[in-house]
Amino acid sequence: MDIAGNKALVFGGTSGIGLAAANRLQDGGATVVVFGRSDSNIATALTTLGNGARAISADVLDRDALTEIFEAEAPFDILVNTATGGDRAMGPFLEMDLDGFQGSFRKLWGYTNTVHLGTRHLSEDGCIVLVSGAPARKARPGNTSLSTVGNAVEGFVRAVAPEIAPRRINVVSPGIIDTPMFPVRGEVRDEFLGKATAGNLIKRAGTADEVAHGILFAIENDFVTGTTVDVDGGMLLP
Repeated sequence: MDIAGNKALVFGGTSGIGLAAANRLQDGGATVVVFGRSDSNIATALTTLGNGARAISADVLDRDALTEIFEAEAPFDILVNTATGGDRAMGPFLEMDLDGFQGSFRKLWGYTNTVHLGTRHLSEDGCIVLVSGAPARKARPGNTSLSTVGNAVEGFVRAVAPEIAPRRINVVSPGIIDTPMFPVRGEVRDEFLGKATAGNLIKRAGTADEVAHGILFAIENDFVTGTTVDVDGGMLLP
């Protein structure tokens, strides 16, 4: 796919990986519309993207609102969703609040909502990219919810790919990425990211732009569908 001249919708596109993907799409000549829940992030995205990009408030869990959005923006060629859907439960599973564990699946529900409602408005040679995470296949203690949800996302992509062909759908799986999702700053942040990546082959956190590069690969390569693209610094390896 030559992204120049195509229209891209990026949910979760007002910060972090989603905003980096929107930047790359726009730089490649696509018309980009980004969606997010935070007014401050929407304002930042508009400033960052510029050049006529649009940023719209949206909740991927609101199916009625999504239906209106897709009908208003149709037709489009690229659908990217990096939205988490909300907070994610962390910590030992047996000590975890099960409502929090269940709430972590808001990410999956947000993805299924956008794919179910958006695909019917996607061009026949269009593509979809979702985001899982390395814990889906290599979970560390305390990552049970991340692993389970990530597995579900990757399984969903493999299952739905044959149903929506010739449209394509893929998932990008990041490792530890330095994004605004980490609330701490300064030396504490550096120490956390350093410890989290000490066992990786590439001993640093990745950047949002490096993950966005993986998203662009999944969009541009017409011979890739139903697969997972790892951008994790070798985290999955022993």
